[in-house]
Amino acid sequence: MSDEVRALEPAAVWNKFADLNAVPRPSKKEERVIRFMVDFGNALGLETMTDHVGNVIIRKPATPGMEERKMVTLQSHLDMVHQKNNDTIFDFETQGIEMFVEGDWVKAKGTTLGADNGMGVATIMALLESTDIPHPALEALFTIDEETGMTGAIGLQGGVLQGEILLNLDTEEDDEIDIGCAGGIDVTAVRQYKEEAVGNDFKVLELTVKGLQGGHSGMQIHEGLGNANKIMNRLLYQASEKFGIRIAEIEGGSLRNAIPRESVAIFAIQNDCISDFKNDLARLISIIQKELSVTEPELRVVLKEEVESITKVMQKEAQHQVLRTIYAAHNGVYTMSASISDLVETSNNIARVALKNGNIKISCLTRSSVNSAKMDLSKSLKSTFELGGFEVSFDGEYPGWNPNPDSAILKALESKYEALFGQKARVVACHAGLECGILGQNYPDLDMISFGPTIKGAHSPDERVQISSVQKFWKFVLEILKDIPEKRDT
Repeated sequence: MSDEVRALEPAAVWNKFADLNAVPRPSKKEERVIRFMVDFGNALGLETMTDHVGNVIIRKPATPGMEERKMVTLQSHLDMVHQKNNDTIFDFETQGIEMFVEGDWVKAKGTTLGADNGMGVATIMALLESTDIPHPALEALFTIDEETGMTGAIGLQGGVLQGEILLNLDTEEDDEIDIGCAGGIDVTAVRQYKEEAVGNDFKVLELTVKGLQGGHSGMQIHEGLGNANKIMNRLLYQASEKFGIRIAEIEGGSLRNAIPRESVAIFAIQNDCISDFKNDLARLISIIQKELSVTEPELRVVLKEEVESITKVMQKEAQHQVLRTIYAAHNGVYTMSASISDLVETSNNIARVALKNGNIKISCLTRSSVNSAKMDLSKSLKSTFELGGFEVSFDGEYPGWNPNPDSAILKALESKYEALFGQKARVVACHAGLECGILGQNYPDLDMISFGPTIKGAHSPDERVQISSVQKFWKFVLEILKDIPEKRDT
């Protein structure tokens, strides 16, 4: 499988990607990949260091004749999102990613691939290892923990980087040049509830929402994909209203930046209501499947009757409040940008719902390219949850990246792209969180741009990277480095 990937072109990039994907690299547990990257830099005899939070910086001198060009900082993040299908047996903390080639795509067996942002990391590694590629002085910045808090970028102190131009290799459409991104904030709601004994005339059932695509909660939030937490709540709400079900547990979603693909609920229902409940559930499932038939053709809802017995369920009034609160909490696109065409300005992802043993936790990631709008939606969510008896906290806030249409490196990349590929690149801002906005706080004079190969289904087990796009991306990178301008006068 990895041999199949290693045989692809450009071999320098794919071999480094295969090397990287053999190293477990979950967010917040990057010790092995940090050591891997430090060993890589040292083995090449290059200046290699880690900062106080774990970011790795490797510097490579310019090739002969390029010494007077501006130093370029190449930046990507080391960690990857860990998602797998329920029926996939895989340990992200001990196993390397199992890759395979299908047509023009590289995919993983039932897990995320790590192309986000492993393709960027591999590209930089290939440049650092090269002996025949002309380039100015290079500074590689490999950040940690981008996917679960951007703490690497946040922790990078001023005065560490030496480059004048920063190329962030972390976007996912090869015809785009990105000049701005959304900021974000975690909105977390918690509450306790009383439990009570389940009656003898009740039967325990398990309901599972599955088969959803999932995906990136920023880049794909506008695609109308199903959110397993909202679908489950819709099903439970109707069952509660019409048949008096009593909820014991809910477990839905996982990562804050991934649209939730699956949710499981355990509940009790009176025996004499089961038949009518099943008929009503089937009707509602059919309605939801028709609503999502285009975006979620594989959506399935499974009812299981052979379930381990439970003794306690959520107190009725608490259940009443919680179901209504989740129903009312906004999920998806909130506003579109008035200044940039087709750009989502503000959104929220109800990423995780965990309910069990008297405790509930609901985790959201709110994004916006406008800070005031981000806080406005956050406060709206806070108010909704507080009305449902929750305590709400805001954490992990990070800034957006304000577009600079007059950027010198943007003009250079636009010209280079058109010359190479015979068409204009799309200059965009994205609704994902890129580290450029954070890095710009301590390095306000860095001329920054972001681009990358085509990656689909990021943050889901359907993640895949296009082989021909990687070839195009590599060619673009090499041509950019050939024409970096000379250093400014000091």
